[in-house]
Amino acid sequence: MSDEKRPPILADKNYDMPSAFTPENLLREARRQKAAPVDPVPDICLLDPDGDVVRRLKADGRARRHEGWVCYHTELYVFDENGLTLGVLGCAVGSSFAVLVAEELFVSGCKLLISVTSAGQITPVQAPPYFILIDRALRDEGTSYHYMPPSNYSDAPEALLGALEGAFDDLEIPVLKGATWTTDAPFRETQDAIDGVRRHGLLAVEMEAAALYAFARARGKPVICFAHVTNQMGQTEGDFEKGPADGTTDALRIVLKAAQRLIDTGELPLG
Repeated sequence: MSDEKRPPILADKNYDMPSAFTPENLLREARRQKAAPVDPVPDICLLDPDGDVVRRLKADGRARRHEGWVCYHTELYVFDENGLTLGVLGCAVGSSFAVLVAEELFVSGCKLLISVTSAGQITPVQAPPYFILIDRALRDEGTSYHYMPPSNYSDAPEALLGALEGAFDDLEIPVLKGATWTTDAPFRETQDAIDGVRRHGLLAVEMEAAALYAFARARGKPVICFAHVTNQMGQTEGDFEKGPADGTTDALRIVLKAAQRLIDTGELPLG
């Protein structure tokens, strides 16, 4: 493709060059401005784009604010569950926001990032709500193209997928495994686009996984993404029901199961 025809998102990309603007430097200046100490985040962190988990933990008095988190755009909360201490960050919706936060979390001490995002059903495998362990995501967003050369999909880290095999079999809520479509523009999901991705076997549409997996591959970081299929994109009345407690009980069970399995298999060395 000639330079004249190359879209700007693909122009002047050298994936081997280091970043000029780094999360370390941003957080250094934020700590200076806020007179905040260097305080590492928990080893295991949860991205909660809908914010339901954060709101539930705060309402139950189980979440405490992480005072050393100096991100200009978000608040990080910490909670304890099943002998684990986790960080949780809500309402970072979309690829660019999710990856911005992921960059900052990993330079702040995070060793495993788990994302649980709500998603729209593409292939009607069963009635919502249910969860999908995303093994690959279609790159119909912008952020991933700043981390990896063009390709159709971003793949989950293979070692993490292998370690999680069978981890959720004893849960009452279904956890499927499959591919999703990551979009930047949910209100431009046309019927032609939906039909096209369905023909390719994609199960659901969400807004973060392709970028998070591209970041994970480029930076060599452990990231795993789940889609909570809660809706049929508003095509029927009574849509967007997440289940009891807005789905937070089931989401936390899956997060804790995943974290513990990765610890037990040695994929997440702690300490």
